[in-house]
Amino acid sequence: MRTTYASSIYADHVPQRSAPSVTALEAQGAIVVGKANADEFAWGVCGQNSFYGDTVNPTAPDRVAGGSSSGNAAALAAGMVPLALGTDTGGSVRLPAACCGVVGLKTARGAVPTQGVYPLAASFDTVGPMATTVADCALAHAVLTGGEVPAPALAGLRVGVLTAHPDLGPPEAPAERDERALAHVDRLRALGADVFELSLPVPESDTWAVFYAETAAAHRDTFPSRRDEYGPLIRAKLDRAMTVTAEQEREGRRALEAWRARAAHEPDVDLVLAPTLGYDELPPAGVDELGVRLPFSAYTRAFSYLGWPAIAMGPLQLAGRDAAVVIGAALALEREGGVR
Repeated sequence: MRTTYASSIYADHVPQRSAPSVTALEAQGAIVVGKANADEFAWGVCGQNSFYGDTVNPTAPDRVAGGSSSGNAAALAAGMVPLALGTDTGGSVRLPAACCGVVGLKTARGAVPTQGVYPLAASFDTVGPMATTVADCALAHAVLTGGEVPAPALAGLRVGVLTAHPDLGPPEAPAERDERALAHVDRLRALGADVFELSLPVPESDTWAVFYAETAAAHRDTFPSRRDEYGPLIRAKLDRAMTVTAEQEREGRRALEAWRARAAHEPDVDLVLAPTLGYDELPPAGVDELGVRLPFSAYTRAFSYLGWPAIAMGPLQLAGRDAAVVIGAALALEREGGVR
């Protein structure tokens, strides 16, 4: 099937075979009905595309649909399909799910093959399902990973609530307090969870250099040699990525690996509860994506960098080290009435 990576550069690209994640779902009876729109090369948070048009949010047409897997979320919210397959490198499954009021599951790093996916940043890229229910995401996850659907469970879990967005490097100033996730504390406690506020550990130095270096490497064959064929949003981002030095990348990787090692056992929690979106209100359609992308995705990026699985149930996000725990908790919430 024609696969453009949402770019004009690959407007006529037709792969010779399907991705393993697609064939795994097809083997269990899934029927592929089409490809959905996205931000160019999956690098965007608003669902904007200068070549194929911006994705319209069916639940709020005057607001962004979220990105980069925007068409998936829109198709689900509009009732066109029950299941979709997206990619998440810094929030690209979870952000559109939150914007359109559906469910998006970022799988654990390495849990689902990424073959057939044009890389954005190889150390963070994941493939994950999107659906209208947690139950459907859980079923798709079991198929994609060869595992089982976990039982709904929250009782006895230690749940830490983020009241400020996590940082990808030493913060320049304290983050503003954000109490949105605290609205769900009583409900989790009623389901038997031990809930408390927490902060995630912070890397020792800036880890952004790893992301930028890998994006530059992914586009080495076409950027900057075909720079004018890229859309203006990703062009500006790749210009920035090209400035990263080898020394900055090495220091970023050192800090990233140390951060992941530390976060493997600290903090002592089973789950982290947080907002999905960095804003209370969705940005308007047509907003300057370059101006909102960092604060808008502030709650999703850290879990991509850590490699943890995370699920967005609309505006609420659950993350943790163990996918079965994350999915089981989300199933328990959904069984008791959901959060959307």
